Amino acid sequence: MIKKPTSKAKRKSKKERSSAAGKTGLCKAGRPMDLEITTQSEEETLELARKLARQFKGREVLLLSGELGAGKTIFAKGVAAGLGMKNWALVCSPSFTIMNIYEARYPIFHFDLYRLEQSADILDLGWEDYLDRGVVIVEWGERVPFDLQAVRVRIRKGKGDKRTIKISSSVLLISPFKPGDS
Repeated sequence: MIKKPTSKAKRKSKKERSSAAGKTGLCKAGRPMDLEITTQSEEETLELARKLARQFKGREVLLLSGELGAGKTIFAKGVAAGLGMKNWALVCSPSFTIMNIYEARYPIFHFDLYRLEQSADILDLGWEDYLDRGVVIVEWGERVPFDLQAVRVRIRKGKGDKRTIKISSSVLLISPFKPGDS
């Protein structure tokens, strides 16, 4: 099931939206965009993330949330693939190392906050030093103890490999795409 992007501000015409997207690919600040998509398999989840990442300009922060096994690392792999990482299958959750760095079209700084429960521990990481140096992916992104402009991805498990993925952003124009579209 696909829900079209919504905005709290007045919606522009289709022509105005496509014109703005073609110029910048960014939303105007203060106009959050939401998209909810249901994927039926791990492959569709990966493909969705790959397509989203193709819109990135190299300074995005991606906050991933969802229970254990929801597909956050699969989504991170898809982002790496979308950013042109050759060996994207090597992307793994940095649960114990806290951060992995990958080379792609833009550097990817992949964090996992699962083992960090205290805000002070998260702040002590210094991960904010990586902002604006590449694409920052944060698994367990809901634990970030401060507000920042980011693409927020909430993944909910369904039956089997089915996932409901909600993407919210005030920094990207989210296209209404679905898995299987080119």
